Amino acid sequence: MHIRLSVTILTKQFNQFFPSRWLSNNNSMKLSFVIPTYNEAGNVVPLFNEIKDVMASMKHSYEVLFVNDGSRDGTQKKLESLQKDYPETVKAIEFTHNFGKASALSAGFKYATGDTIVTMDADGQDDPHELHKLLDKLNEGYDMVSGWKHNRKDSFVKNNTSKLFNVATNSISKVKLHDFNCGFKVYKADVAKGINLYGELHRYIPVLVAAQGYSVAEVQVEHRKRLNGKTKYGGIRFIHGFLDLITVLFITKFRARPLHLFGYMGLIFFSGGFLIGTYLTIVKVFGHQSIGERPLLLFAVMLMIMGVQVGVMGLVGEQITTILQKNEQSYQVKK
Repeated sequence: MHIRLSVTILTKQFNQFFPSRWLSNNNSMKLSFVIPTYNEAGNVVPLFNEIKDVMASMKHSYEVLFVNDGSRDGTQKKLESLQKDYPETVKAIEFTHNFGKASALSAGFKYATGDTIVTMDADGQDDPHELHKLLDKLNEGYDMVSGWKHNRKDSFVKNNTSKLFNVATNSISKVKLHDFNCGFKVYKADVAKGINLYGELHRYIPVLVAAQGYSVAEVQVEHRKRLNGKTKYGGIRFIHGFLDLITVLFITKFRARPLHLFGYMGLIFFSGGFLIGTYLTIVKVFGHQSIGERPLLLFAVMLMIMGVQVGVMGLVGEQITTILQKNEQSYQVKK
């Protein structure tokens, strides 16, 4: 009896100082690094060497998938050399031309074979030595963990544009993050493979994941200055980002019920026109005033016509959604 009690006490003390997640055999977990690459010839080899060193200390099996998104600066030659030197580790996917980061991520997710998928930017600004923070958070039971570049080493314009995007995205998202567009993320494989990415929706991956009911967390990671190559950020991306925000709002909240969006909009337009028309009718009947030449009359008619048109768009959207739902699963099974 005393021996059994002593063993129990020792076991509790042992578990207190050595948590079970430290003792579990995580070496069986395979990581897939998915790295979209566009004109980063000076960065891909140093980045891979860093990843190789980090993974040697973590002792996980892993693969690195570089997705060459139409580079024109010799990036492909660098990737082919890496693939030749590390045929069991490096995969190089080459696009015919530049399709964009979302498409590159989508291709990487498709060909990844690991249990956990890690995404990083190829510019060398993400530090692979911070990976353990993301994995530790993922092991707490989250489905996706996003990095937060809390001390960004980018230009003033890029930093403040990013802050504006984050504020706008938080206004429509279920999950509240400081940095939605950080390229350094880890996912459970089934979560990443279930994301439908196109256009430039990569900026809003946490929103898309959370909209499917998955859990999302965020941890602070170090961010480094770019040493080689040029940033791909431009003014046109600022406009694209806000247009994509409207797309994300629609597909996360109204994709299965478009009439709710267009119906509300149409009702607002029609009601506005109807109220103005009612006012003009009262002025005509009781005030005996001429309204035929008033611009307000044309405005009222225009609003009511717009309301009907927008409402009809919602009905057409409902018909399309009904047809698509026959061939598309409207849910995600977690277990």
